Amino acid sequence: MRETLVDERVRGSDKIWTRDFIMICLANLCIFMGFQMTMPTIPLFVEQLGGDDRLVGAVLGIFTFSALLVRPIAGKLLETKGRRIVFLIGLAIFAISVGSFGFMGSIGLLFLMRIVQGVGWGFSSTASGTIASDIIPAKRRGEGMGYYGLSGNLALAFGPSLGLFLVTVLPFQELFLICSLLGLFAVIMGSMIRYQKVERNPLTAVAAKRFDIYEKSALQPSLLIFFISVTFGGIATFLPLYTAEKGVSGIQWYFLLYAMALMVTRLFSGRLYDRRGHRAIFVPSTVLIMTGMLLLAWMPSEAVLYIAAVLYGFGFGSVQPALQAWSIEKTAPNRKAMANATYFSFFDLGVGIGAIVFGQIGYLFGYRSIYITAAVSIFISIIVYIWIVRSEGKLKIV
Repeated sequence: MRETLVDERVRGSDKIWTRDFIMICLANLCIFMGFQMTMPTIPLFVEQLGGDDRLVGAVLGIFTFSALLVRPIAGKLLETKGRRIVFLIGLAIFAISVGSFGFMGSIGLLFLMRIVQGVGWGFSSTASGTIASDIIPAKRRGEGMGYYGLSGNLALAFGPSLGLFLVTVLPFQELFLICSLLGLFAVIMGSMIRYQKVERNPLTAVAAKRFDIYEKSALQPSLLIFFISVTFGGIATFLPLYTAEKGVSGIQWYFLLYAMALMVTRLFSGRLYDRRGHRAIFVPSTVLIMTGMLLLAWMPSEAVLYIAAVLYGFGFGSVQPALQAWSIEKTAPNRKAMANATYFSFFDLGVGIGAIVFGQIGYLFGYRSIYITAAVSIFISIIVYIWIVRSEGKLKIV
């Protein structure tokens, strides 16, 4: 299918809420809803198949490593073949693979299908972020990426809780088919977008022939998101099991409060980034995340669980879109796709390592140790950030 050039008058304006922006947000909402509904339920499915914490971590983690490996390929294809074909194929692979989960009769088969799902996720999520950055006016990128992130936050608000509810009234097979149907809706929304035409020129052709798997200008924020997304692997994978072990109820409310806090941050964090940059956001946000992790390690009651959710939501909701906007801020227009691929590769690597390593930590030392380790990872991110801004001469520490 031939891509059409988006109306330059719209591109040149400061308007964010265009038809195409709404379509990419709806497609992102559908695919993230299908994804979030499976995050807390796949560990339960693995346990039903006879797996322990180590296998839970492996099944969750292999997905992100699969996505990690294909993101550089997705970035190249987005730059050479165009946004439409990469996005729609990725969405289709994701939808088909998720729908097949309920038919997997062994952990080995589920493991293999999670690899396939990771391929679809790597293609679709890299393309989605690139398409959004194409549509959003450059001078309002931080604000626009914040609004775009709301679609994922809405899915996070309702997806985990809905998934956990549905497994109490439906078999896993039907739950995964519902998630697949959401992927199909994403394909429909994605097919309605008017995509930016790929600029084909000699420089692009030469770049495509090189060993080119990352965008250098995106490495610093990508490294930071790695240390931060490690915490996400511990929450999404093991928190339902941890709260059950401690006899603390209300895990559904945790995800809801977390997502509501995320959505509140989108109302101001993007504009704050556009006006003052990452220095106004990074350290306060990561301190909130680290505090949330330490509260989860303690967690004597439901109230502490809920406070941790709000703190983590405010922190992650502020820092994640800021780092994504930073990763493409100084990138050439024809390298935005590779910058997004670099950013999400490090994001996936953090989630994957978090799920696998935390599975071992939880098995050997208990779930509490997972969140102490996660807090240490956030502290490391703060140290790395201070080193980055010092090296750029943007911050002087006496």
